[in-house]
This record gives sequence, structure tokens and C-alpha cells, in this order.
Amino acid sequence: MLELYHNGVSTCSQKVRMILAEKGLDYTSHPVDLIAGEQHAPAYIKLNPNHVVPTLVNDGAVFIESTLINEYLDEAFPEPPMRPAEPAGRHAVRLWIKRFDESIQGAIGVVTFAIGPRRMLLEQPEEVREANINAMPDPVKRALRRSVIEHGIQAPEFAGALARLVALLDDMETALSAQAWLSGEDFGLADAGVLPYVLRLDHLAMTPLLAADVRPRLADWYARVQARPAFSVAVTEWLPAPVLAIFRAGGEAVWADVEPMTRTAKN
Repeated sequence: MLELYHNGVSTCSQKVRMILAEKGLDYTSHPVDLIAGEQHAPAYIKLNPNHVVPTLVNDGAVFIESTLINEYLDEAFPEPPMRPAEPAGRHAVRLWIKRFDESIQGAIGVVTFAIGPRRMLLEQPEEVREANINAMPDPVKRALRRSVIEHGIQAPEFAGALARLVALLDDMETALSAQAWLSGEDFGLADAGVLPYVLRLDHLAMTPLLAADVRPRLADWYARVQARPAFSVAVTEWLPAPVLAIFRAGGEAVWADVEPMTRTAKN
């Protein structure tokens, strides 16, 4: 019934796989190689004209945009529920998710491509790299991708993106002092939505930002998420070790320059 077009490392794919796993839903997997540009293939963009993953297909009906996919899954397969029952709690969840979509997703993209796959992309033939960038339908995103690949952490967009991510971690630390999960009493859509961003910072060797002596409630939340059975099924099993090694090596190489930026972002 369910088919998922996705990528193992993609943040948006991870949050959808988390909800599928939490609900115990089986699906047919269609991996999409983003580095090779498979998201720009004519057959795929017939499903997703935005040239991004994930895309969910259910009995022939196509669903795009990860936040909306997760909301659809929670409505179509309501057990266990991934949102609070009361309206105030649902509003709080929507506020987190709105922030993820409007600010954090763009920020993590900047930080990722400035550090993680940058060297690998620069080693591609220029015509291949440019073809993949030019296939992106949004001209603003095309220019941004070029900037961070060319300039890395010195790109003019980097410091602001990092500041938004640090602010997110601080706000999570505050919110988790009042409740066990961002979604309320139970793990839910807000937690699945933010997990990939925290995970990406970890993979980019920004692990000190998540340390228990710096943000203890966030560290506890992260440990509890990783201990959930869904995490192994939805995240760990899909993470290719060579890519993680590239991400971590890239992050370690620039951490001495990035770490002062994280302190400036907090002040």
C-alpha cells in the first residue's frame, strides 16, 4: 500500500521514516541518490515537482512535503497518536513545526553543505556539479547552494544559519524543563521533526553543543530518542557509514573555527 521515495541521510526523509516506524507501518522503499541527482530525474519529478525527497505514495495517491506527509500519516493511521489530544497542545506542536519549516530546514541545509559533502561535491566534475545545482527549480536555493559549496563556513550565509540552530537548541533546553517531549507527554510530530537537525549537528562533529554539561535536558531527550526502537529502524539502518565518516571528518576539520561562532550566536 505505502511506497516511500527517500534518502538515508536526508533530514526530511528521516522524520517521515520515524513516524512510519513509530506507527509500525510497512512500506516499499525507493531510495533516491541525491548526490547523483536522481531527484531531478523526469520520472521522479512527475511525482515531486519540487525535486526533493521524501515522496509518499498510498494506493496511487501522492503526498509531498515531509511535514504534511507526517500529518497525513497521523490522520490516516491514527494509532498511536503523534499529537496531543487537547487543542492547546496541538497548537504548541504546530508552532515548533512551523519554525522547523520556515527557518531550521534552510539553516541545516546551509550548515550541511558548507561542511559535510562539500569536499565530495568539489571533487565532482564541474559540469556534473553545475548540472545538479541548475536542476534545482528555485533560483534562490540554487544561489545559496553555490555559495556554501564554494565558500564553506566562510559563506556569508553560514553564521546566520548556525545562529538559528544554536537558538533552537537553547529553546529546546528550556521547553524540556517543563515536559518530557516537545510534543507533550509523549513522543510525537514535533520530536520527529526536530530529531534530524540535532542528529545532523552530531554527525557534523558539533557534538559538544549537545553535551550533558552544556544542555542536560537536551542531552537526555536525545538519548531517549536514540533508545526508541523506531530510531534504529528509521534512522540507524539507513545511515551509510562512508557518508557519516565524510560528514564527521569535515566537521572536525573546521570545528576550531566553528566553535567560536556558536558562542557568538548565543550572545
